[in-house]
Amino acid sequence: MASVPLIVKQISVSGLTIYDPLLHAPSLFVPTEQLEVILNSSLKGLLLNQPIRTRSKVLKTAVCTALGYPVPTSFRKTQPRFPGQNFDTYVQKANNLQIWNEEVSSSRRYVIIRVNNEDVVTRVRVVTGNIIAAYDTTGTLTHKYQAKSKHAITTSTLVVSTDTQPVTTACTQSLPPSFLSIQPLFEKLRRLEGKIIHDPGITQERNRGGVLHETIATLIGLTKWGDNGQFPDIGEQLLEIKLQTSPTIDLGLVCPNSTEPIVSIPMFRHCDVRYAVVYGMLVNSGVRLEHVVLTTGESFFSFFQMFGGLTKNSKYQIPLPSHFFD
Repeated sequence: MASVPLIVKQISVSGLTIYDPLLHAPSLFVPTEQLEVILNSSLKGLLLNQPIRTRSKVLKTAVCTALGYPVPTSFRKTQPRFPGQNFDTYVQKANNLQIWNEEVSSSRRYVIIRVNNEDVVTRVRVVTGNIIAAYDTTGTLTHKYQAKSKHAITTSTLVVSTDTQPVTTACTQSLPPSFLSIQPLFEKLRRLEGKIIHDPGITQERNRGGVLHETIATLIGLTKWGDNGQFPDIGEQLLEIKLQTSPTIDLGLVCPNSTEPIVSIPMFRHCDVRYAVVYGMLVNSGVRLEHVVLTTGESFFSFFQMFGGLTKNSKYQIPLPSHFFD
C-alpha cells in the first residue's frame, strides 16, 4: 500500500474542510504537480458508471478522502467545487472539455479525469486555466483583458511607491532576503533603459518576451529561470513582465486588480503582483528598451485603462489535444 503523503496527513489533522480558505494555513495548499500525483494514485480504478448526480458525489467523496478532508454531509454548489484547494473536477471520456456557466479562470486549477469505455478512471491531469485557454481553437476565449496607458510614455515611472499590504507584511515575516520590495526592484529595472535585446522576428512575440524575461532574471540575480507559462512570470519576485512595441497590452485571462488568489502562490492575490511594462522600439539589431513602468496589480488601473474584457458564454467547449493524457 502506498504511503500517505505528509501534506495529506496534515490536512487530515487540521480539522479544515474543502470549503475553508488556506490564507492562514498556506502550507496545507497542495502544489499542482503533487495534487496530480495524489489524485492519480487514489482515483485510478475508481468506477464512475453511476447516474450523473450520484457519479458527481462518488467522485467528490473520493477526492476528499484522497486529500485527507472530511466528506461533507452534502456538497455545496460553490465555484470552484473545491474552494480550499482551488480546483474543479471534470470527467472526460472524450477529448471535448465542456465548461458550463462560467469563464475559464487562470486563477483556478482544473482536475480532468479520464475514464475508459467501462467508466473506470485511468488517468488524472491537473492544469491551470491558462493551459486550458491555450488549447482553445474555436475563438471562444479570444476576448481577453487588454489595456493601454492613459498618457504617452516618455519616461520610466514607478506608479506606486509601496507594495500591497500582504506583500509588505510578508517582506518582514516570511519572504527571503533576496525578495526586492517595489522601489529597489524599480531601480534595478531602470537599468534596462537603452539596452538592445535580440529580436527573434516580427511574428515571434512570445519568444521576444522570453528574451526580456531572461534579461530581467539575470538583472535581478536569479541563477535559474525558465519560461513555462506560469503566472507571474518570475514567481520569486512576484513579477509579471510585459514587453510593449505597441500601445496595446495583452493581459490574457488575468485582470491585474483581481483579488483572487494566485494558483501557485495562494498566500498572495493577483493584485499583489508587480507588473513591469517595458516599452521598446524595434531597431535593425533587435528591440531597444526605452522606458519601464512598474506598478502593483492593485494600482494598475490608476495608470492604465482597460478597453477590452472577457465576454460571458453559457458554455465553453475546449478540444483537448490527443496527447493530453499521455
